[in-house]
Order: sequence, then C-alpha cells, then structure tokens
Amino acid sequence: MSEIKVMNYIDGEFCEASGGQRIEDIGPVDGKIIATIPRSGADDVLRAVQSAKSAQKNWSALTLEERADWLHKIADKMQENIEEIARLESLDTGKPWDVALNVDASRSVNNFRFFADFSKNIDDLKFEMDDASNYVLRKPLGLVGLISPWNLPLYLLSWKIAPALLMGNAIIAKPSELTPLTAWYLCTILDKVGLPAGLVNILHGYGPEVGQAIVENQSIQGISFTGGTQTGKIVAATAAPMFKKLSLELGGKNATIVTDDIDIEFVAKEVARASFLNSGQICLCGSRILVQSSIYENFKEALIKAVNDFKIGPVISKEHKEKVLSYIELAQQEGGKILTGGDISESEGFYINPTLVEGLAIDSRCATEEIFGPVATLHSFDEDADAIDFANITDYGLAGSVWCRDESRATEIAEQIESGMVWINTWLHRDLRVPFGGVKASGVGREGGMWSVGFFSEAINICVKH
Repeated sequence: MSEIKVMNYIDGEFCEASGGQRIEDIGPVDGKIIATIPRSGADDVLRAVQSAKSAQKNWSALTLEERADWLHKIADKMQENIEEIARLESLDTGKPWDVALNVDASRSVNNFRFFADFSKNIDDLKFEMDDASNYVLRKPLGLVGLISPWNLPLYLLSWKIAPALLMGNAIIAKPSELTPLTAWYLCTILDKVGLPAGLVNILHGYGPEVGQAIVENQSIQGISFTGGTQTGKIVAATAAPMFKKLSLELGGKNATIVTDDIDIEFVAKEVARASFLNSGQICLCGSRILVQSSIYENFKEALIKAVNDFKIGPVISKEHKEKVLSYIELAQQEGGKILTGGDISESEGFYINPTLVEGLAIDSRCATEEIFGPVATLHSFDEDADAIDFANITDYGLAGSVWCRDESRATEIAEQIESGMVWINTWLHRDLRVPFGGVKASGVGREGGMWSVGFFSEAINICVKH
C-alpha cells in the first residue's frame, strides 16, 4: 500500500504547510508508515484565520435552517462514503473495522445529522415585563478553534464541527497528528459538497506548534479542546487571560461499581466491554472496577473469562505502548497481582493484552492516575458508602457506571458520585441531547444539544421599553 499524502485544507484548497516540512503517520497495527502530513505552524494559522474571517460573514448571514441544510448535505455525502471513512479510521487507529464502521464512522455521520435536526428545537427566546419586552438573540462567536484527540478522531472532531457550523461560526481545526486520515478525508467531502471556501480550515501538525498558535490567535474567540488534562492546563492558561470561551473535555479515571444483586455472567461481559473497548483508549472507559465483597470472587472469575474472550486492537503508538507497560510494571511494584494480561500479544505493532490487576490500594498511583490503555484495577467494597468514597477518591470526575438490579439503590449511588456522567446498568449509551463533560480535573464546560448551541454562540439580550 502506498503512503497517503495528507494535506492541509485552507480557504477551500489542499496545500502544504508554509514551512514545507512533513511528519510521518505510523500505523499501530504493524508500526509502519501509512501517511505523511504537513508540519504546520503559526503562519498557516494566520492564513486560515484570514480566510475564515471572510467566509464567516456570509455564513452567519444565512438562516439557521439554511445552515442546517448544509449539515444534511455533509451527512449525506459522508454516508455515501461511510465504508471508506471506516477503512481509514481502522488503518489510522488500529481498531477493528467493524468498530470503526459501527462506532466511529456511523456516529460521525450522526453528529452532523443530529445537529441539523436539532436546529428545529432552537426557539427564539422572549421574556415579557409589564412595560417592556426582552428578546434573546444567539449570535455566533465568529471564529472558533477546535482541537481533537486521537482515540475517536472523526467522531470527536465532527462533534465539534457540526454545532459550530450550525451556529454560524467559521472553523480552524487541528486533529491529532497521530490520526490525521479521517480529518483529511472529511475535507475532501466538504470540497465535494461545495461548502463555502474558508469556512472549515483543517491544519495538521504538532500541538506546541500549530495547536498553540490556534489558541493564541486573537481573532479566534472560542476554543473547544478534547484531550489530556496536562495539555488542557496549557490551553486554559493561554486562553483564559485572553477571555476566550473555553470548553475542555479532559481525562478520566472512571469507576465501575458492581453491587451484590446483579446477574454475574451478564454484567461481567458488560464490564469487560466498558473497560477495554478501543483498547481502553476512551476517556469514558471504566478503569477502576469496584465489586461488592460478597460476590467479589465469583465476579472476578467471570470477569477474567470475559476479558480473555474480549478482542482488542493495538494501542495508538510505540510511546503509548511503553507508557502503558510502565504502569503495569508499577502496579506490580505497588503490590498488585496480575490476574490476566500484562504482556505483549504480537511481535509487530503496538499490542498489549487486556490486563486486570487486583490487590492494589484504592489510593495507589495505578488506581488513581489515568493510564488510558487496556489496564483495569479490581477492588472490593463492603457497603455502598465505601463504593462511593472509593469512586470519588481521584482528582478526575468524567464518567462512571453503576450495575445494580435495584434501580432506586443504583440511582442513590449514582447521585453521590462526583462525575459529569453516570450510567446505570449500561455504558456508553449516548443521547446527544444531554450534557457531556466532566468535573474536577476532567474538564470545564459541557457540550451536546443545547449546551453545544450555547457554547458556540453568544446570548445577546435586547430590551424594548414599550
């Protein structure tokens, strides 16, 4: 297979970075080069900003319904090419093709479709007083910077692009340099449907070079960032003094709570999926499994079997593989026992067998720090209050799940977990209307439904005295 030559997309044209340098894109399945991408910088961001300014004026003049029609056009063209999107996503991330098709590609299409349809729910707001009327207008921010991660590349990029366009903004986006292929392919789709030039600009390269330039640019009024907490701190430190709107969806160390009244075989399979889907490289994965002590041994046996039956792909890169393996070594140094996995499953590529560890203190590093790989720790608890305390012990607060036959009991537990999202008797069951985001070190702000509409627009009040 020949290498793919990815290009920047600026002002409706495919182009090289101004410096002419390129970066290799390594496939995680076999560690070989699958593509090269531009190494963009501040000059490329300036060019993109200039084109976006011109495009945004005309775009914001369209009605909400007209912009929604464009989102449908994009979704239609993506649907026509959904298998190619899945192929590229699988090639770039190493995940199985059926996961790339049924999760990444399908949900990317659905993001555009959802926000196009959701536009019908955006009503004009009016508040009457005895002697005046208040009208609330939603104006676009203007230019927005979108920075997306490598674990769900197009899925999370489209989650930002669709509502940003709907609300009348122009976009300067940076996908991860580790997984550029579907962002580049989306540009070919935007080009085919004839989206106005300059409206969506996608630049490739390293975070400190092009991502930082996006965050620093004075003309970009909002930043939506999904990625690691440490990088999120840099984004916030740069953008906050410039009074930009910020949405930060950061890391997680999510708890999975299993009570003593569940169907052990069924829940073990579901918990394995919640821990190891996409090789554990989803910010919502449950990497701390808390099991009530009365069923701990029986559940552990069922979970080990479910994990051994669960097929995963490689982790994203050689560097990430080394990081994950270092945490497995640390777990043993901290007194943990490897129940299954802990080793490398392939001679080529970046594979690690799904790994379960027990015997760690609940406040150990491996049980509180984000590993973001196929590693989960197993712990027992006696009372529901203990499970809640254990769940809340980390600095993170993104997601969690509670598996309990008694819905009233489960809800009482869920309401006490310090987390932006909690599932009961399910995991990753997403309604795009609800708020998505975390608390504590897991982020700032919410996206989804009206929360995305609110982030990508400014609410302006006009008061008319009668």
